[in-house]
Amino acid sequence: MVKVVGVRFMTAGKIYYFDPCDNEFSVGDMVIVETARGVECGKVVLANREVPDEEVVSPLKSVIRKATEDDLKHVQENKEKEKEAFAICLEKIKKHGLDMKLIDCEYTFDNNKILFYFTADGRVDFRELVKDLASVFRTRIELRQIGVRDEAKMMGSIGACGRTLCCSTHLAEFHPVSIKMAKEQSLSLNPAKISGTCGRLMCCLKFEHETYEHLLKKAPKEGATVQTPDGLGEVVQVNLLKEFVKIKLDDEQGSDIKEYTFDDVKVVKETDKADDGVDGGLDEIELEELKELEELEELRELED
Repeated sequence: MVKVVGVRFMTAGKIYYFDPCDNEFSVGDMVIVETARGVECGKVVLANREVPDEEVVSPLKSVIRKATEDDLKHVQENKEKEKEAFAICLEKIKKHGLDMKLIDCEYTFDNNKILFYFTADGRVDFRELVKDLASVFRTRIELRQIGVRDEAKMMGSIGACGRTLCCSTHLAEFHPVSIKMAKEQSLSLNPAKISGTCGRLMCCLKFEHETYEHLLKKAPKEGATVQTPDGLGEVVQVNLLKEFVKIKLDDEQGSDIKEYTFDDVKVVKETDKADDGVDGGLDEIELEELKELEELEELRELED
């Protein structure tokens, strides 16, 4: 086991472990730490604790000290300087005629480096831009290309649900999302309705996926023949979350539809109906957009 303290550098950002060096830290403390990109100021989100060795990336860097008033003042000064640096970089990008969109700018705590985050459709040759920026700021310059999901996380926005984006409030890491998840949750497969602000599949499709997978194993499929307490019938509707099905019973008086719980029915014969796939009710344009969404998700997973 290793003693660590968990530090985060941005809202909903990834939590990094550091060696507390025999000091005790509380959640909410601001600390100065040594990172791979230089000295940084972050917030403690996990107080001192022990974690298994395999959860720690070696070598474990140390917490230098708890942030002082002067440190916090310096952080605020850096934020003001970032606004100016952002404006200058925008001007330089325009001057060099580069096809890129500047998203954010960040100074390291020790001012040894300025990071500029941008998005672009392809590769961008920004070597001359870096030289130009270095001559202005007289420090190390790093330009980092990010994806559209990271852009949404940094900039923030309001989702289709009317709430602030999950990625910019509490989602520390992005997880793989698929069209299959939307289908299993009986959502409309219209690309516009299952895409987030970033244009990719909504991250929230992942939240309840395990629950739906569990319920799908218990639920009979629509069209299946099942044995009920009232005889044989055909499943005409399934409500996964309430765990009940509507069954069409055939008897001498005609057809009757009744509701049963999953536990009340037993599958006698699986449905002969073919799976509708993901194209039911979609026009050619929507199908093309859906295919593009799937390809983008597969590409992102490969890059990760």
